[in-house]
Formats: sequence, structure tokens, C-alpha cells
Amino acid sequence: MNRLIVFVLVLLSSTLSAQELYVFSEPASNMPAHSISLKQTAKVLRNRYSGNTESRHTSEVMWGVNKNLMLHGAATFSDMYSSNLRWESARAYGKYRFLSNDGMYSHFRMSAFAEASVSRNNAMYDELSIDGDQGGIQAGIIATQLLHKLALSATLGRTEVLQSSRWDKSSTLSVPYSAYTYSLSAGYLVLPRKYTSYDQTNLNLYVELLGQQTTGVSKYYIDLAPAVQLIFSSTAKLNAGYRFQLGSDMRRMAANSWLLSFEWTFLNVK
Repeated sequence: MNRLIVFVLVLLSSTLSAQELYVFSEPASNMPAHSISLKQTAKVLRNRYSGNTESRHTSEVMWGVNKNLMLHGAATFSDMYSSNLRWESARAYGKYRFLSNDGMYSHFRMSAFAEASVSRNNAMYDELSIDGDQGGIQAGIIATQLLHKLALSATLGRTEVLQSSRWDKSSTLSVPYSAYTYSLSAGYLVLPRKYTSYDQTNLNLYVELLGQQTTGVSKYYIDLAPAVQLIFSSTAKLNAGYRFQLGSDMRRMAANSWLLSFEWTFLNVK
């Protein structure tokens, strides 16, 4: 009986929301309740100032507390701010779904999220990111609409970098410390055309528009990020994406980057 219940839950989850497991952003939906996921991510870029190829590696654990609440914890290691690979940051993330309007093959959901991080790196660029580059806090809302095989999502958030240089009156470095971030994401389920088993492999295609507008020191960027995703047996997920700049007046470490990640989910963990 327990195996049957798990099968039904996984099949429904795969059928209704596989195409909103975005690669560069979070949807309003949460991971299955009482599940734990382990995720390893590699980001690779070419530093436009040093000319070096550099990478960041993120190890993350995710917990579906219940159907409305999920929590993340992550640590990053990189050589982006040093000559060798080293630990650089740790962060915690929480998301709460406060609205859900579900149909048979569609749903509309909204969630609020908050994130906090600490980083050993110093603020050097106009682009704000608490995924390893800087330490700070972020909060915002997400709205996601699923329409059968197409999922659309929008995110709006506020980022505040909270590092000592922000209040150092003697510092001559003029960089932003606050920003609005936003994203518009679309995902489409290509395969399977019809679900018959949770062992079927899913193929999802994504495209995401990612942007930021800083305050104080006013700067902006707009990026586009296409990605492909394979889901195996409804529990293992392989992502590959390429992010490139459409427009910007920022001083950024790189205008484009590659991302590769693998995630494994353990269902019905009490």
C-alpha cells in the first residue's frame, strides 16, 4: 500500500509540475512533502578581467517540510576570488506557498521566499549575488502558472548586501549594495507525450529572462538563459544551461556562463 501511495504521488507530481523545475530560478511550487533532495551544481565562466576560466561548485540539501514549506541549505566552493579552489560561502533559503488554485492539468500558485548568506569575498563588482559572491539577505515573491505542458513563472525580489565595506566611511570603492532582481521563466514538457510509468524519462526545455536593477549606484543587467533538463525515474534530475547577457552597464565578472547540476530526491522521508 505504501509503495502504491508513493507511486501515485510521484506520477501526479511528474505529470503536473515537471516543466516548472526551472534551472536558474525557483517556481512557486514546492518539492514533495517529507522529501529530501541532494544537489550538486557547477558554474563555469571566463573572467573578463583576468582572462581565466573559473568555476563555482555548490553543494545543497533541500527539505520538503510539508506541502507549503521547503527549506534549503548550501555551501559554495570556488576559485573566482582566489588563486585556488576554496570554501567561500554558506546560505539558507526558505519558501512558503500561500496561494494555490489547482485544476486537473493546470494550477496557479504564489509563494514568498527569504534567503540569507555569509561570504568571505569582498564586494568588487556592480552585480549583486548572495549565491557565493557576497553575503547578505534576499526576499521576494514568486507566481507560477501551469497550463498542461507549459509552465510560466515570474519572480520579484529585493537583495541587500550586508558586508563591512557597506558602512566603511574610509572606503573609496563605489559599488551598489541594494538591488531589485526579477525573472520571467518558461518551461515546456517535451517527453513523454503520455505518462504510463514513473520510470519514464522526462525531457524539459526552458528559457529564462533574468534581470537586476541596483539602487544608489544605479546599474542594470538583463540576461537570457536557455536550458535543457532530463528527469530519470521521477527522482534524479540532470540540468544543463547557458546564460548570456542581452544588455548591461554593470561591471560584471563575466557576461556569460555555463551551468551543470545533478539532483537526487528521496521521497517519503519522515
